[in-house]
Amino acid sequence: MKIYKSTDKIVLQGKAWQVLYLLKAYRKQYKRVRDWAQDK
Repeated sequence: MKIYKSTDKIVLQGKAWQVLYLLKAYRKQYKRVRDWAQDK
């Protein structure tokens, strides 16, 4: 049970990191699109 809990924590951390990475990429893309729209 202890092993399962520790691996569960690792999986959760991995998912959180993935979400953060996606958010960062999305924000970068959003900024680029917004700047492009302002130039038009």
